[in-house]
Amino acid sequence: MSEQTKLPENAFRELREGEQYQPLMPAHKTYRELTPWSVTWGILMAVIFSAACAYLGLKVGQVFEAAIPITIIAIGLSGATHRKDPLGENVIIQSIGACSGMIVAGAIFTLPALFILQSKYPDIEINFLQVFLSSLLGGVLGILFLIPFRKYFVKDMHGKYPFPEATASTQVLISGESGGNQAKPLLVAGVIGGLYDFIVASTGAWAETFTTKAFSWGSAFAAKTKLMFSINTGAALLGMGYIVGLKYAAIICAGSVTVWWVIVPVIGHLFPEIVVNEGTGLTAGEAMPDAIFAYAKSIGIGGIAMAGIIGVIKSWGVIKSAFALIGKMGGSQQTSDAERTQRDLPMKIILIGTLIALLTTTVFFFLGPMDGNLVYTLVGIVIVAIITFLFTTVAANAIAIVGSNPVSGMTLMTLILSSIIMVLVGLNGTHGMVAALIMGGVVCTALSTAGSFVTDLKIGYWLGSTPAKQEGFKFIGVLVSAATVCGVIYILNEAYGFTPDNSNVMAAPQARAMAAVIEPLMNGSGAPWLLYGIGAVLAIVLDRCGISALAFALGMFIPLQLNLPLIVGGLVNYAVTHSSKDEAVNRARGEHGTLLASGFIAGGALMGVVSAGLTFAGVDLSLGEPWTDSALSMLCSLVAYGAIICYLYTASKRA
Repeated sequence: MSEQTKLPENAFRELREGEQYQPLMPAHKTYRELTPWSVTWGILMAVIFSAACAYLGLKVGQVFEAAIPITIIAIGLSGATHRKDPLGENVIIQSIGACSGMIVAGAIFTLPALFILQSKYPDIEINFLQVFLSSLLGGVLGILFLIPFRKYFVKDMHGKYPFPEATASTQVLISGESGGNQAKPLLVAGVIGGLYDFIVASTGAWAETFTTKAFSWGSAFAAKTKLMFSINTGAALLGMGYIVGLKYAAIICAGSVTVWWVIVPVIGHLFPEIVVNEGTGLTAGEAMPDAIFAYAKSIGIGGIAMAGIIGVIKSWGVIKSAFALIGKMGGSQQTSDAERTQRDLPMKIILIGTLIALLTTTVFFFLGPMDGNLVYTLVGIVIVAIITFLFTTVAANAIAIVGSNPVSGMTLMTLILSSIIMVLVGLNGTHGMVAALIMGGVVCTALSTAGSFVTDLKIGYWLGSTPAKQEGFKFIGVLVSAATVCGVIYILNEAYGFTPDNSNVMAAPQARAMAAVIEPLMNGSGAPWLLYGIGAVLAIVLDRCGISALAFALGMFIPLQLNLPLIVGGLVNYAVTHSSKDEAVNRARGEHGTLLASGFIAGGALMGVVSAGLTFAGVDLSLGEPWTDSALSMLCSLVAYGAIICYLYTASKRA
């Protein structure tokens, strides 16, 4: 393999008539792929990054893509142990390990909402098996529903989709053929970012979030003008912003600035009598900006849901072709006839597996959230099966084009539809809330899985892996990741809790959105349809203007302090990639910065889990709230933040 360390010239362009793509590992040769080494390390990566992704996602609402860090680690391990021709094994390690991010996105966007609602409705019962099965079954359905579309997305559409995440991972894997040196800067950045965030989270040596409300003048200014400034100064979010890049960071922050610095003051001054908190009767004129935001963010919910609908409409052509593709695959892609690099799991296994998964989900619904009611169960499984199948192509399409899966918006729409339908058939109240969230958890995990899995399959297509091997062992990764994620959710709930008053510690913004959507629907008290409608109209206008409606709407929903760091990281990315007149130098610096940012994310998130574990175990290293909330602590946080920004910028330029 060492004699060829570049993809063929036609890897990223459309093929000419009669032209064939020949992968790096030719179809006529056999390579080591599934070995004890690759499976063991793949499972270990799934466990580690499931914990890291779950913590970061619940804390800030953003799930980072684990594929690239896992790929780099796999290369470093194979280089350190001098394994011969490790490319096939590294693809499997990446494929199994990447289950972490996709299961996390599905689980944390919905299931913590159960704990959020339980804090208000003590009669809601939650058990580990219920949470685990919704993630596991959703992941299995996502894999099974995506496999029939593999040939369409990765081969038939070759060169027509950019596949940004798959491209990055593939290039890293190829670079590993000449050595695993890229793992070193990732490790160093991981240690720096991890220690930085651990010190903040565990000891409170400086404030984790700088806010003007900590100063007397800032608090008075916020009360009078309904304006405030707040930014998280952690390393993980800085790294997240770098990887997101300036374009999408700017769109997300534009949404955040619009709601926080335009809509919130408008509501506070022009509509002071509006009740922004039904429980306390607090009006907009009396409320601080963050309390008004809790009311105004429903506009973001409407925008997210409409962005999901827009995605379905844009992918309707692919959806209509689904059944035809499955019919063709039944005869043309049997494992015994196809060449190695086009060999999927047999269609018979896919169909039987899908039937078993749907039957298992039906039994799970019947014995669990549907309380033994057959009508509720049948309606629920039909909703889940149809929406999951229809949105599978939307999720895959989104990943293939922009590398971002709008799963939260599609899940919100699923929850709204399922809640309305379940209420019509008679299921409401707290039992209805639990049922809707479990259904949403299955759908959300399935769509997240489908979107991420197409990335793995495209990597395998470019490099020449055997699809059937990727597909078969993906189920193991799903099983391990589902168990890990659910364990982390339980630990974080015990350590910090997901109560409404604790959103600054565990933001879980998507899960809070899910809870906010279904609670009024299931209680018969209605919903803020006007705000949803404003968000929906805004999403349509943004889409017509060529702006990502989903990114903007997410910015409107996620708290200000978690969005502003994205623009900081995006600006660092821009500065690094425009620091030289030589484009090749800029590209190398940008890629090096991506490694460092990935290290910040992985290290910060992993140490965040350690901090949560210490809290759960009763170990208190904190310096105390009087210091953490003080103005001096806030200023210290800005100094520390400036230092970590300087490190990311200067270290990236050393490439």
